[in-house]
Amino acid sequence: MRTVSSPYADLDGQRAFITGGATGIGRAIATALAARGVRVAVGDLNADGAAAVAQDLGATATSVALDVRSRTSVDAAFRHVLETLGGCDILIANAGVSSMKSALDLTDEDWDFNMEVNTRGVFLSNQIAARHFLATGTGCIVNTASLASKVGAPFLAHYSASKFAVLGWTQALARELGPKGIRVNAVCPGYVKTGMQGREVQWEAELRGITPEQVLDDYVSQTPLGRLETPEDVADVVVFLCSDQARFMTGQGINVTGGVYMT
Repeated sequence: MRTVSSPYADLDGQRAFITGGATGIGRAIATALAARGVRVAVGDLNADGAAAVAQDLGATATSVALDVRSRTSVDAAFRHVLETLGGCDILIANAGVSSMKSALDLTDEDWDFNMEVNTRGVFLSNQIAARHFLATGTGCIVNTASLASKVGAPFLAHYSASKFAVLGWTQALARELGPKGIRVNAVCPGYVKTGMQGREVQWEAELRGITPEQVLDDYVSQTPLGRLETPEDVADVVVFLCSDQARFMTGQGINVTGGVYMT
């Protein structure tokens, strides 16, 4: 009988740094990679949350506190990852924030906060990791974008702008690093059931003058697969993008939306 090896056997023993890894999608990604033998470093502004995830994942996992808005913080965190894990092969730039307001009611602070975390955070972590990958001759980057990086939505103009920027950066960086053998992709989740979504549902309900239950029903009605997305739905696609199964994919923004957006 022919033995079929795991499609993700190549990930075993690799080392990954995940920003925003304490909760939600980031935690699911860290868990999914660790399950394939990847040694993970869980980074988050919430140091206690990151440490708890690393403890759950076992002795091969570690954690580090970082603020993705600060070059000094990201650089120090990445150096810690290199020292602790002995290197880094994968970067998952997942840290992100959201808020909801009418576009005409947005303040400078609203705009700056979304841009600094969602866009600057990706820029800094990608640049610092990519410099290391160029020096070692190998590496893979996956950025967390959003359904809102493909289509703008009411009350999310600033968030959508920040995530459109993530896709543009991902494509440009992929073109620059592709000849060096480094792949850069993004995932674009839809209506994911996380703590962040819980806050957004409350905000949207108030802005639209409906109940939170009606907001959730609307999300499901827009989703051809008929349910809310889970963090694990996203994590499984990220694992694929990190593996040799996606060896000829770069510069892509992969929709993981249950069919909400299809192009």
